[in-house]
Amino acid sequence: MSPSNSDETSSSSTMTREQFVGAIDQGTTSTRFLIFNTKGEIEASHQIEFTQHYPHPSWVEHDPQEILDTVMSCIQEAVKDFEGKGHSASDIKAVGLTNQRETTVVWDKKTGKPLHNAIVWSDARTVKIVERLKKKAGSEKVQPLCGLPISTYFAAVKLVWLLEHVQEVKECRARGDLCFGTIDSWVLYNLTGGVNGGLHITDASNASRTMLCDVRTLKYDDWLVNDFFEFSGINLPKVVSSSEVYGEIPAGPLKGIPIAGVLGDQSAALVGQQCFAPGEAKNTYGTGCFLLYNTGEKPVISNNGLLTTVGYQFGPNAKPVYALEGSIAVAGSAIKWVRDQVGLIDDAAQIGELASQVEDTGGVVFVTAFSGLFAPYWRDDARGTILGLTAYTNKKHLCRATIEATCFQTKAILDAMNADSGKPLTSLKVDGGMTNGDVCMQIQSDILGIDVERPQMRESTALGSAMAAGLAVGVWQSIDDLKEVNQKGKTTFSPQNDEKDRKKRFRLWERAVDKACGWMDEDEADEEDSGAAKL
Repeated sequence: MSPSNSDETSSSSTMTREQFVGAIDQGTTSTRFLIFNTKGEIEASHQIEFTQHYPHPSWVEHDPQEILDTVMSCIQEAVKDFEGKGHSASDIKAVGLTNQRETTVVWDKKTGKPLHNAIVWSDARTVKIVERLKKKAGSEKVQPLCGLPISTYFAAVKLVWLLEHVQEVKECRARGDLCFGTIDSWVLYNLTGGVNGGLHITDASNASRTMLCDVRTLKYDDWLVNDFFEFSGINLPKVVSSSEVYGEIPAGPLKGIPIAGVLGDQSAALVGQQCFAPGEAKNTYGTGCFLLYNTGEKPVISNNGLLTTVGYQFGPNAKPVYALEGSIAVAGSAIKWVRDQVGLIDDAAQIGELASQVEDTGGVVFVTAFSGLFAPYWRDDARGTILGLTAYTNKKHLCRATIEATCFQTKAILDAMNADSGKPLTSLKVDGGMTNGDVCMQIQSDILGIDVERPQMRESTALGSAMAAGLAVGVWQSIDDLKEVNQKGKTTFSPQNDEKDRKKRFRLWERAVDKACGWMDEDEADEEDSGAAKL
């Protein structure tokens, strides 16, 4: 081959070099960094679990600095693996971020240091604050404005607790230096420079989970912020779209690469599952379980215990797309509890193996209300309850009952969603760790009475944030370009029982829920909350 032909080949190779998009997936129990090609295939990834702090019953905390350290380590290791396969970090055209939502971080604007552990979305220490806020004048206006009920779940209530119980937080606010954010804001602030010019921003999907935004305008509502929650003088993150170039990473292996997409984890899964049309829905089975139903460009306020949330907003000038959401506080974390706290299994995969060895639960029902019950029940006074135990019961029945708990709660949410939409779903797209088990997905199909569709590559949450980032920088030109992404190897689970059996089993579940509620009286709830006074 002549030198001129060689140069021509080299030039052509450079022009057609493959493009990739990175995704930070900052979850409730672990952090990951994944690098996707344009087909949605994972080229490299790294994952690190981090510490769960349980200082009192129903309290859950994370160390914000540890979270940040895991993000940096995952990026470094995944990029190292990526380059080891012959790629260059410069082939990564953008980075997206998806995060555990509602988990609340406060830090000092001048030092950039967190002032307390992050209070996690599933933390239930704020039960008494919720009761007080529900009695406050104007409380009936909150959900119509922000789309969310007053609950321990959401960020604003956690911020109230921090302001009332942590002296450093009070003092920082008095100085005008208190910064508030959910995990996306904390990670983005540090990734873009921290105290050296770091961005204090949040995307529309995360902002819609704070209780501080008007769900229609996606702007902070003055009455909610200053009058109802009394947050005047606190530095809130600027609300931006889910897909635009926010800034570049200033240092490290991804130096100079733009951060161009941010989505709360469940919105990211909605995008990753390509639920772009009104009426499409997905369910993510992670630490908790979250079912989102695309309602289009207008928010729908639920009459059946569901949440109104932002699905995504692809660009600062684009209209937001909304969703109805049903949230389950405890799903995969129940399996972790069975493994780590009770010792019935040695690893998570074993629960499906044991569950498959019995035809049913032997009459056992496990209401996994470790932090109360979320949608559609919204019962902060519920607690984990196992009913129907007999001498016949063995650990196989308990394992199956643990799986069924998530599946029954999903049915309760789906029934509420069908009532709100008037258009019953005929199939459900699924992803998340629990979907790896065929037994779990077959049980889910049997309980719902509809098909359950599982993709081969089940990292839909990370993929969704990568899609948002890739759209912002032109890796994909439009939603139409995504149609072939992650479409191979889908598995469909169809019901193998009849309607009579489904109704019978669900009635038993509903009776168990009734017995799990009202478990805590006010004095006992006060005792759970008393640990706050010791801070």
